Amino acid sequence: MKIVVMMDSFKGSLSSLEAGSIVKDEILGLNPKEEIKILPIADGGEGTIDAMADLPSAIYEKVLVKDPLLNEREARYVIVVDKNLAIMEMSEAAGLVLIKDNLAPLRASTYGVGMMILDAMDKGIRDFIIGIGGSATNDGGVGMLAALGFKFLDADGFEIFPANIGLSKLSSIDISNADKRLGDCNFKIACDVDNPLTGNRGAAAVYGPQKGASPDEVRFIDQNLKLFHKLSQTVIADADDNFPGVGAAGGLGYAFLNYLKADLAPGIEIILDTLGADKILDGADLVITGEGKIDFQSSMGKAPTGVAKLAKSHGANVIAFAGIVDNDAIEINKHGIDAFFPIIDKLTSLEEAMDKAKAEENLRRTVNQVFRLIYLYKD
Repeated sequence: MKIVVMMDSFKGSLSSLEAGSIVKDEILGLNPKEEIKILPIADGGEGTIDAMADLPSAIYEKVLVKDPLLNEREARYVIVVDKNLAIMEMSEAAGLVLIKDNLAPLRASTYGVGMMILDAMDKGIRDFIIGIGGSATNDGGVGMLAALGFKFLDADGFEIFPANIGLSKLSSIDISNADKRLGDCNFKIACDVDNPLTGNRGAAAVYGPQKGASPDEVRFIDQNLKLFHKLSQTVIADADDNFPGVGAAGGLGYAFLNYLKADLAPGIEIILDTLGADKILDGADLVITGEGKIDFQSSMGKAPTGVAKLAKSHGANVIAFAGIVDNDAIEINKHGIDAFFPIIDKLTSLEEAMDKAKAEENLRRTVNQVFRLIYLYKD
């Protein structure tokens, strides 16, 4: 058989490459003649840069940026040298986890995201993949844009504070000083939600509370984002506040789409396209995928079902392995995964389940037993 192993990470325990290598080793231990290709994957969310760091010619970059509260921190991203491509997670600079004990929905800024982009441009990068999940911000992306040279001014001509609270004083926008290199850049934004910028399904209403916003603050944030869109239309005639995903990451999707002319798409689709997965899957008989947890959400565009969709277009069968499987995970069988298998075989603590050595042991055992069964019935 030609087997392609496309595992997402088991977050907190095994990287994508580690999980894939374990699967490959166990299969070859049973049948050394199998043709097996490992392709580490991610869905654009947490762990994407670590998964992509396993690509040939990929290197980590570190840069000092501003965190959501504009304190200095070190952020990481990956450059894939042979593609002249930067792969980033906005959460490295503006993630909720960075200020989880000090949430500030009105003052949290995406400024550090712009600093990461500047650093990559300084290194000659013009193609970007950026995951925008896990944000702490509600600033519509003005922080990022301010770092890139866009000017957001109050009635007296002074720059506003680069966060949602500053938007309440926004009077005009000047795009003439934006970094000229941006015109040569291509941005692909991994965005797995379809929310508009404002309203009942907008950035504030849906995601504001989890970032610490009270009901009054949600209304205030939404009002400010509406003002931002209104003034954006004075400098960008076709500015769109309803395009699916512009409400992602507190409106960061809006800034990317309208100011940086980015493409917003499901993260797994962007990653698979970048990796050339379509070509790798040619002639595949079996595709193996998986992640730390498979549940109902796995059927909604996450890595395993994204892999399955592409694999089925090549006529391959698909099986998945997961650390944890919920009762409603059966939904993924409707989305191209022919069978899935949990690797935990007994009641255990979360700490034990996520232990690296234990996770490897569990995955090895499960893969071994599944393929023993496969080989019983294989011609």
